[in-house]
Amino acid sequence: MSAEPGSAVVLITGVMASGKSTVARLLAERLPRAAHVPGDAFRRMLVSGREEPLPEETAEARAQLELRYRLSALVADEYAAHGWTAVVQDIVLGDDLSDYVGRVRTRPLYVVVLAPSAAAVRAREAGRPKTGYGAWTVEALDRALRSGTPRVGLWLDTGEQTPEQTVTAILDNLPAARVETG
Repeated sequence: MSAEPGSAVVLITGVMASGKSTVARLLAERLPRAAHVPGDAFRRMLVSGREEPLPEETAEARAQLELRYRLSALVADEYAAHGWTAVVQDIVLGDDLSDYVGRVRTRPLYVVVLAPSAAAVRAREAGRPKTGYGAWTVEALDRALRSGTPRVGLWLDTGEQTPEQTVTAILDNLPAARVETG
């Protein structure tokens, strides 16, 4: 293993079906003291009144997304404050990525963007038992990722990698994922 982040936060982001959940879990398992913080868990905690993020965003859906991001950043900071590497996994695209970086107090903070091609994502989505896209299209989210998301952290084209290879690439290139400011 090339690098171990220690007391830190690692954000794994990308579009749906890019491999975030699997990679985040495997990364946490490869580290000596790590917690997996799935952002979607905070969405699922909303039992009634939940509004899903859709292409035509409502004010309430935006407020719920912001709450989800704030909660995952707070939880990650708490884990890191107690000596853990918090591996956060969520869809954080566009300006939300810069905002998320600003929310996390912990340094070092590492950002890893999983960016397989749209064709690779379509193939992965077709092979999954769950479907995430619904009202979204792979192309729309891929566009949001590639043209609207700031180029911070480590961007990996994981289309031809196994999840294990992706985790190795993250650990081998961890210094490139480090983000200093919000």
